[in-house]
Amino acid sequence: MNEDRKNEWLINRKKFKASLSAKNLFEKLILGDKTALSTSITLLESALVSDQEKAKELLDLCLPFSGKSFRVGITGIPGVGKSSFIEEFGKIVCDKGHKLAVLAIDPSSEKTGGSILGDKTRMQELSVREDVFIRPSAAGSTLGGVARKTRETILLCEAAGFDSILIETVGVGQSEIMVHSMVDFFLLLLLTGAGDELQGIKRGIMEMADGLVVTKADGENKKRAQLTIREIKNAIHLFPPTDNGWIPEVKSCSSLLKEGLDEVLEMILRFESHAKINGSFENKRNTQEQYWMHETLKDLLVRGLINSEGISSQIKSMESKVKNREISSFDAAQLIYDEYLAKIKK
Repeated sequence: MNEDRKNEWLINRKKFKASLSAKNLFEKLILGDKTALSTSITLLESALVSDQEKAKELLDLCLPFSGKSFRVGITGIPGVGKSSFIEEFGKIVCDKGHKLAVLAIDPSSEKTGGSILGDKTRMQELSVREDVFIRPSAAGSTLGGVARKTRETILLCEAAGFDSILIETVGVGQSEIMVHSMVDFFLLLLLTGAGDELQGIKRGIMEMADGLVVTKADGENKKRAQLTIREIKNAIHLFPPTDNGWIPEVKSCSSLLKEGLDEVLEMILRFESHAKINGSFENKRNTQEQYWMHETLKDLLVRGLINSEGISSQIKSMESKVKNREISSFDAAQLIYDEYLAKIKK
């Protein structure tokens, strides 16, 4: 695309966005219009005040139509085969009559460029299906900001009629905790025959998992996969009991040979039935809503503080003093906060 055509496309895109009110987008959205869904998510990601106001209005309209999907979080180290798994598993989900949205949360993508778009390219068969929507989360300077946009994107996808949502964690560390806090089922993918140290998996991540799947269980790896499963099952007995009474199951699969994927889906469906029967499904959703209220409040407070007139210059000044060891980081933070409170009282 040459520069003139690119500029023309951008101008037309802006005109198209401006012509769509929140109500118009909502009306298209609930009919399952994927273009309207993409435009709505772009609106969420925009830093423009006018776009943020429109996005808030749109979310308010969508809220009564949300919450009807089953949300699955998927994590695992790079190389475990998340993209291949999602491609083959997603096709099975859709063949069962479901509409599938695949979202990826990657707070590192702003710095590194991420791998999300590459993942979408690799999911060639899944991405072209009419009953599938694939979208990365916007990169952001804070994990909380990225996660908040992902949460809001889930609501839009649900309003658009997607009843199955896969959320892939691409980053590492805190991103798993964020994904766990917005899904109904947390799935951990593991490599065959690799120890915890090699896989970079903390025990806390394993304890969060509702299901564990050993991937690439084909060829010479098949026997090693069975050994890994036995080791994981033995380890699970040492974990504290789950709040909902569910005992995490361990499976193996091969995306290459398309084996074991049906069993993974059956495991997830058993969990869904178990959680809905004993009431833990609704309880978890309610707890997550409260959690995200507090997380959003924290995010808003931090942004309000940083954007407050005069505070940003004080932050830079304190950063320099902390760096030169003229003041402790704790005292610097307290002084910034005191200054902010004084400005609010005025």
